[in-house]
Amino acid sequence: MSKVLVLNSSASGDASVSKQLVGAAVARLRTQDAALEVVTRDIGANPIPHLTLASATALRGADPVDAEQAAAVALSNELVSELKSADTIVIGAPMYNFGIPSTLKAWFDYVLRAGLTFRYSEAGPEGLVKGKRAIVVLSRGGLYSEGPAQVMDSQEPHLRTLLGFMGITDVAFVRAEKLGFGPEAREQAITGAQAELGRLAQEGLARAA
Repeated sequence: MSKVLVLNSSASGDASVSKQLVGAAVARLRTQDAALEVVTRDIGANPIPHLTLASATALRGADPVDAEQAAAVALSNELVSELKSADTIVIGAPMYNFGIPSTLKAWFDYVLRAGLTFRYSEAGPEGLVKGKRAIVVLSRGGLYSEGPAQVMDSQEPHLRTLLGFMGITDVAFVRAEKLGFGPEAREQAITGAQAELGRLAQEGLARAA
């Protein structure tokens, strides 16, 4: 039985395009594996706390000295466990001000821990979360995958770096772009993203065969 970790990070609730597409991705994956186990974190609706002096100190390896630090370590351990037990990670990531939502960044801040998800060696950093696949759904009001605005994209490169640092290099990005270019462009973007998600689900089945 395969396990999927789903992360939704939009602040728009059910109106979110990225959340709708993530739902479609999970539905597609379920058609390939009826016994699929799905763990969902809606960190847009239920944010993970941003780092503070206390939590950052504890997550860097210091022994917790108070309840706040102990809670930060416990939450981090839970999130890391969810990540490590998943075979596939599906991330919904809208673009906010050219980057990822701060709620999604907070999730990475809690799971990027030396000795657990990466380590430093004489050869440099090494990711410890290997053998996993990630499907990242990007939603954007403009066009950033090509053209003059491409240099302003701090969303996709950042996510690729964060995932890769942990050892997750099998990453497929599905882009729903030009959502702000009018109803027709919006519909085309969503339809195209759904088709790409269908292809990725079929590809996953082929890998498992």
